[in-house]
Amino acid sequence: MPPGEPAHGQLTQPRPLHRHAQPEVVPGRKVHRRKAFDLALHRELDASIRETKERAAQIEQPSQLWDLEHYLTQRRKQIDRQFDFRYSVLPLVFGNLIREGRLSEKELHGLAEDKLRFIRWHASLEPVPTSHR
Repeated sequence: MPPGEPAHGQLTQPRPLHRHAQPEVVPGRKVHRRKAFDLALHRELDASIRETKERAAQIEQPSQLWDLEHYLTQRRKQIDRQFDFRYSVLPLVFGNLIREGRLSEKELHGLAEDKLRFIRWHASLEPVPTSHR
């Protein structure tokens, strides 16, 4: 068997079809993206913790316990939808967070200027209604 070929039954890593088709990821910018994302996520979670504690302190009836459980389930789903760290949607996430006041443009320091322009543009758009009645 020639060197570098896998033994019978072993899988090899697939090669990209086009080397240049892969998006360029600059390591330093990746750190900035993660830092800004985590900052906004921690703020959101801290607000949820405060709200949960306030609601829990008001519980007097068993049914209110299930109301709290429902609130937490809905918050988890909302946060999961809102905070998506996939590279392809991250500029949209940052734009939404800026528009909603959960992140400032200054906190995105270190991102590429073309990304910041797109994020600014997206932040300036009107939010899409969540339900159409």
